[in-house]
Amino acid sequence: MAEQSKHRSIIIKSLTAVVMMLAFVFYGLVPMYDLICEWTGVTGRTGGVYEETTQVDVQERTITVQFLAMNNEGMPWDFYPNVRTVKVHPGEFTTVSFHAGNNSDKTMMAQAIPSVSPFQGANYFHKTECFCFKQQTLAAGEAEDMALRFMIDPELPDTIDTLTLSYTLFDITQVAANGEKNGQ
Repeated sequence: MAEQSKHRSIIIKSLTAVVMMLAFVFYGLVPMYDLICEWTGVTGRTGGVYEETTQVDVQERTITVQFLAMNNEGMPWDFYPNVRTVKVHPGEFTTVSFHAGNNSDKTMMAQAIPSVSPFQGANYFHKTECFCFKQQTLAAGEAEDMALRFMIDPELPDTIDTLTLSYTLFDITQVAANGEKNGQ
């Protein structure tokens, strides 16, 4: 009898630890990552919405912008840039699009997380419109082209002539459902 009580206690403690780890992964990891990005500026994450102005740099300088897209493990969507590379002038607003297609048999919600490299260029990559600003919901079999409008700041250091913007697409269907159940 005492041995069963010991086993029950170990099982309860183990399950509690697993639940706490899952709670940390779903609710604590992203805010902690955001804080570290903000404090260090090392990850190459771009900022939020940038207010569009009509100022265009008259320099002859051209910057190559490359686009990459990948799915987080287990994400069953097609996700790719419709154009892989563009050449832009600093101060010039450019619009490109990314394709997303839900290949699953259920409605899913996704969130795209951006990153710019080299990371020194992240502060000079300004987005005025981006699918990454909000979560994307697609029904089973549904596909959509999603816009990205951006501008490279004329103050981009002369040592940088190529920027790579990459997105990782995460399945947040379960996290969003849990948030709705909790009244968030």
